[in-house]
Amino acid sequence: MAKTGGEALKGTLGPVEAVGLSLSVIAPTMGMALNVTLAVGAAGVAAPLGFAVGTVVVALVGLSFVFFASRVTSAGSGYAYIGKTFGPRAGFIAGWCMVLLYVAAGSGSAALVGDFLRAALDDHGVNLGGWWLPVAVAALTGGTLLAWRDVRLATRLMLVLELSSIAVIVYLGIRILTAVNDAGGLSLAPFHPDPTIGWWGIGYAVVFAVLSFAGFEAATTLAEETGQPGRAIPIALVGSVVLAGLFFVFASYIQVIGFGLDNMKALAASDAPLNTLALKYGNIHIATALDLAASVSAISCVLGTLSAGARMLFVLGRGGLSPTLARVHPRYGTPSVAVGVVSFSMLAGLLAWAPFIGPADYYDNVATIGVIALIVAYLGVTAAAAMHAVRAGSRLWLVLGGLGTLAMLWPLYNSIYPVPAFPDNLWPYLVAFWIALGGALVLLKPTIGRQAPA
Repeated sequence: MAKTGGEALKGTLGPVEAVGLSLSVIAPTMGMALNVTLAVGAAGVAAPLGFAVGTVVVALVGLSFVFFASRVTSAGSGYAYIGKTFGPRAGFIAGWCMVLLYVAAGSGSAALVGDFLRAALDDHGVNLGGWWLPVAVAALTGGTLLAWRDVRLATRLMLVLELSSIAVIVYLGIRILTAVNDAGGLSLAPFHPDPTIGWWGIGYAVVFAVLSFAGFEAATTLAEETGQPGRAIPIALVGSVVLAGLFFVFASYIQVIGFGLDNMKALAASDAPLNTLALKYGNIHIATALDLAASVSAISCVLGTLSAGARMLFVLGRGGLSPTLARVHPRYGTPSVAVGVVSFSMLAGLLAWAPFIGPADYYDNVATIGVIALIVAYLGVTAAAAMHAVRAGSRLWLVLGGLGTLAMLWPLYNSIYPVPAFPDNLWPYLVAFWIALGGALVLLKPTIGRQAPA
């Protein structure tokens, strides 16, 4: 048990559960069903190279999390890490940003559960219509019950769901590679910059790669519930980034090769590229399996973001935001109040916004909002790692922390310039408002920041 101001989170987890949480928030299958077309629009044929470079960029950021995770065994993740270096009030703002990411990603993923299920039924002439919304609410409700009662079962279920959905894409990928190889079409061109776009396109594609990795740090929120967290959490972080990165490069490559190197405009414009490839290289049953796999991945993401977001809110409550948020269920040892607040926030967005613009657009909007907030938190963690290294006299970690900070500046800059089209141009202002609200709480509630994170 990890002591938390008189209450204790249930400490029964290991590296397997930690990896399960990070992979569920990353949601690799869901990401590959949505983000490859965006990367192709940016880098053309070289989208897989963009994901490979993006993996290196995220790995640099991940090393800063590893640096702190091996030294700070608090559930606070970025809140605790930044708080140890720049003070608890700065840490609070970072945690506040991460809460926004988890709520936004979870609510958007719930909408996609129903959307992907609707696509699977459409393959067989069954029109789900507006029933995607009750399905989304049901997924959120089920995730809430699991996150509230048994985090060990929840994290293991997340891992099983993600690995099973990944297996479907791997199977399709093997069919595509075999067919293209038989036709003599395999090529290394996707790992060289597109001649008509150049390295600038690779840099833009990295933004979508970072989007695909968003949430890889979720395992750090389990530090107080994991045995030997100084060892288990770094293993989970490194394992999640490596596994997800390899899968992203593979999944983007099979989509580029499957569509054909001279057919990138069609891939960039496709609403369901994996479905198209399944029908081309397989059959309708594989296409249905892919849609169901994406729906399963979305369910896993809902459960993961609920678990991670609740623990971050729990730590903020313990840090002075509200003692009520820091309550632990006496039987299950979970942050039950925080789980309820995070779940209600996800549900509010889902009901008040998603029905008016549709599940796909809702996910795009809230995911963009969440990722901008997360990049701000990532910048804080990498800068804290560099500063901590200066104090400790470690040149290696200074360089790694500095490189991680520089790596995050590009996607942050690219999210605001060139100015995106409406309504995407509004989201940076909304994130700025959220940060300002957090700053106002720090100023108005003197209990926030009285002591460093536990």
